[in-house]
Amino acid sequence: MGVGKGTMARAYSRYSNRYNIDTDDLIESKEKKTIKKIFKKDGESSFRALEQDTANWIESCVDNTIISCGGGFYKVDNIDKLGTVVLLNASYEWIYNRLSTAPNAKSKLAKRPLFANPKEAQKLYNSRNKDYLNIADIIIDVENMSIEDIFRELDKI
Repeated sequence: MGVGKGTMARAYSRYSNRYNIDTDDLIESKEKKTIKKIFKKDGESSFRALEQDTANWIESCVDNTIISCGGGFYKVDNIDKLGTVVLLNASYEWIYNRLSTAPNAKSKLAKRPLFANPKEAQKLYNSRNKDYLNIADIIIDVENMSIEDIFRELDKI
């Protein structure tokens, strides 16, 4: 959550001349409501089911596309069939600082309902981090890297 997956995916798609889709954007478009409203009205389990539906669609309909995923998307049961999983890795402190000091910090934090409570978000980060590392095909530690450095790493894939 908040490491810059969407920002990096959009930039890399322009650089590599490939399409990019964001799973959260797809879900919001399909449901005609924000992730925050889905969580509030329907609950997290409903949102996770929507993520699985999205993963199923990606598996059957999408190819040669950069896909940026929400923080819990790694739990979909067909993640290994969707393509190469790249983890943009960073510490919780770096991520929280990135979000809270951005020019649009209020909207960045508001868009992420699991960041409503920073201590709970850190617990979630800690609980997911091992899973992220295990599921990733490629790990890029982004804390001290420029966009160009990250592009070079992605170009190796």
